[in-house]
Amino acid sequence: MDLLSRILVIFISFLIMVGFSPIVIPLLRRLKFGQSIREEGPQSHMKKTGTPTMGGILFIIATVLTSFFAHRFLTGSWFLKEFGLLMFVFLGFGTLGFLDDFIKVILKRNLGLTSLQKLMGQIVVGAVFFLMAQDLLVSEIVVPFSSLTIDLAWLYPVFVVVLLVGSSNAVNLTDGLDGLVAGLGAISFFAFSVLASSYGGFETVEIVGLSIVGSLLGFLVFNKYPAKVFMGDTGSLALGGLLGAISVLLHQELLLIILGGVFVIETLSVMIQVVSFKTRGKRVFLMSPIHHHFELKGWSEWKVVGVFWSVGLLLALLTVIYEVII
Repeated sequence: MDLLSRILVIFISFLIMVGFSPIVIPLLRRLKFGQSIREEGPQSHMKKTGTPTMGGILFIIATVLTSFFAHRFLTGSWFLKEFGLLMFVFLGFGTLGFLDDFIKVILKRNLGLTSLQKLMGQIVVGAVFFLMAQDLLVSEIVVPFSSLTIDLAWLYPVFVVVLLVGSSNAVNLTDGLDGLVAGLGAISFFAFSVLASSYGGFETVEIVGLSIVGSLLGFLVFNKYPAKVFMGDTGSLALGGLLGAISVLLHQELLLIILGGVFVIETLSVMIQVVSFKTRGKRVFLMSPIHHHFELKGWSEWKVVGVFWSVGLLLALLTVIYEVII
């Protein structure tokens, strides 16, 4: 792919997203697809009650359309296996998120799918992905920033499923502030697209990555503070699953931990909070995930998002510089 093609993929996806959003967002509002804010969350968020959710549908559609046609014209093929695998994970996790949002919004069950239902669905999608992709995968995983590899052998299938489930849930946990996940997602997918280009032989991954970068930038137009629409679990589960799948196809599974470091920190903050409270009866953070901790410390929502974006950008830059240049 040349530079112009890459720019066009991002720009077209952005235009589709920005073009459809002014039509779909008012429709979501009229259908009363409004977000219910948890009472145990920060009180400052109560004013967001009723903001249209399930907006992830928008960037899912923009990404699928752009990547499908870009894939045809840039590779000369309507369908390659890698493209089908990425779309399966993206739409599979997105469907789980849609069901979760639907139950919350339409059926008025604020917790959506039960934890077990969601987990089982994620495991099924992850397992099917591995079964379909295993001829493209190797059981040796690369240790980031080194030439070391670890052969997981028969444990590798379990590792792949856990990676996809964990990545999906990590992004879902991070989705708590206006624009936070959309910005971090755009950064992470762009970094993976650069890596795909530098490694060579991963044009499909690059096309999908650039397509979602454009759609997320377009989504940010409406999702930045104060948000006019939320992505909901429809969007966050889809994004997390796709991040995991891309890292697997690039054979850089552990690199996701560094490149997506903010998602990891958010998840660890929840785990630390739960373990600490159950074992010591004390909380480490004022509230978890950790972005809420900084809100309660007096940071504005925009400041928290800006700082977290900056950390995500720094981690992505360090990763790309090492992998591509050094």
